[in-house]
Amino acid sequence: MVIVTLFMLAVGGLALLWLARQGLMTKPWLEESTVGNVPATGASLRPTALIGLGVFLVVAGALFALLVSAYSMRMALPDWRALPVPLLLWINTAALVAASIALQCAQAAARRDDLADTRTGLLAGGAASLVFVVGQLLAWQQLHMLGYFLASNPANSFFYLVTAVHGVHVLGGLVALGRTGARAWRGDRSGDESGRLRLSVQLCTLYWHFLLLVWLILLALLTGWADRFAEICSQLLT
Repeated sequence: MVIVTLFMLAVGGLALLWLARQGLMTKPWLEESTVGNVPATGASLRPTALIGLGVFLVVAGALFALLVSAYSMRMALPDWRALPVPLLLWINTAALVAASIALQCAQAAARRDDLADTRTGLLAGGAASLVFVVGQLLAWQQLHMLGYFLASNPANSFFYLVTAVHGVHVLGGLVALGRTGARAWRGDRSGDESGRLRLSVQLCTLYWHFLLLVWLILLALLTGWADRFAEICSQLLT
């Protein structure tokens, strides 16, 4: 429960900080102005798509927090038999880290209107993400060949569940990333199209950073690092 509490506090804190930066915490009705003069409230002019993504990430973060909570409570029962973590998961983690870095580079390139580097970053990020998804499927295959079936133990079921939910989020992100890549490859350098491309790249980058953060938390849980961290926190609090 310590892990879940810390996770929810982190998600809530980041959400409040992000919303404050968007100007959603302002109170324009308290501003004084003359008739016909619109007050400068300091509210963000950023597109609603960016705000919508922020709300979605909060909801998705809550979903993963519930999964982490259920995992933590279920593993305390005596019938829990932890399964070995495939070495392939570490390779998959490196691929997801590479995808996040590549998209960050693509975002930087889009901001300076460097279309070639933007395309390269998007392509590298998409390729690394596909490697991650394929690697997760191969990890499932390895465990299945070793006899760790879905319904043979609660630990197995939770492993397949949490990795599947995360994988579905990655696949959904790849659809959006594909649309962003198609926009970049059209090569329209008009002002409106360039702005839409920058926004699309920014949304994909934020989403991939979120996916990486969630995966690192899930990996810590699956490998038992989270339990040791919770024990240290409990000892510090007592």
